[in-house]
Amino acid sequence: MKKTSLTLALTLSAFSISFLACAQEKTPPPMKPEATEFYTPVPPKVTPGANNTAPPSDAIVLFDGTSLNGFVSAKDGTSPAEWTIENGELVVTRGKGDIQSKLPFGDAQYHVEWSAPTEIVGEGQGRGNSGFFLMGLYEVQVLDSYESKTYTNGQAGSIYKQFAPLAMALRPPGEWNYYDIIFKAPRFNKDGIVTSPATVTVLMNGVLVQNHVILKGPTEYIGIPNYKAHPEELPIKLQDHGNPVRFRNIWVRKL
Repeated sequence: MKKTSLTLALTLSAFSISFLACAQEKTPPPMKPEATEFYTPVPPKVTPGANNTAPPSDAIVLFDGTSLNGFVSAKDGTSPAEWTIENGELVVTRGKGDIQSKLPFGDAQYHVEWSAPTEIVGEGQGRGNSGFFLMGLYEVQVLDSYESKTYTNGQAGSIYKQFAPLAMALRPPGEWNYYDIIFKAPRFNKDGIVTSPATVTVLMNGVLVQNHVILKGPTEYIGIPNYKAHPEELPIKLQDHGNPVRFRNIWVRKL
C-alpha cells in the first residue's frame, strides 16, 4: 500500500513538472507598445466655436438671431414660422403654434439656449413653459421651475413625464440657460418593432441632468409612452405653450 501511494505521488509530481514546463514554453513573448496603437480612421478636424456655446465649424445653425429661415410652422410643416424675433432673440408668440426645423435630424448633438420671462405669470406648468422636442416627439422640458413647484419629471431639464433631472442647475428668469443634448434615435425592424430605444444625455448650464437615459417612447401628457415606428430623422420642434419664452443660438451636429 505504501509503495503504491509513493508511486502515485511521484507520478503526479512528474505530471505537474511536465505541465508547468509546457505552460512556460507556450507563454507568448512580451508585447510591443506598437501592438496596441492604431492610426486609422483619422478623426475629422472640427474647429471649436469662439466660446463654449458657439457653434463649431461642422454645426448646422438653425437660429443665429437673424431670421427664421431654418423653421416652419409645425401645423403643416410648410407655412412660415410666425414667432417673433426681438434683439436677435426668438420669442414664442402665443397662439401661433409650435414651430419645427425645415431639416430632419436623428442621432445628433444639439445646443439650444433659452430664457424664461421676467414677468412672472402662473405657477407650475403654467409658468415659463415651452419644450424642445427631439424628432418632434421626445421632449426635453423648458420651464421656469427656478422657484416654482411642480412634479419633478416635469421640471426644467426633465425628459417630460419620464425622467426627472439629476440636479436643478436652472438660472433665474431673465437669465440665459443652455442645454447640450446628445441624442440617439430609436431603431425599428421591418415589422415596426423597436430594436434599439432612443437614448438621451442632457447638460443644463454645464451640469449633467440626464445621464444616457433610455426613453420609454415618445412624450405623452396622459398615459404610458409606447414606440411607433418612424423614420431615423425627423424635424425638431419648439413648443408654443402660451408663455413668451426666448430662444437663441440653436445648432445641431449630426452624429
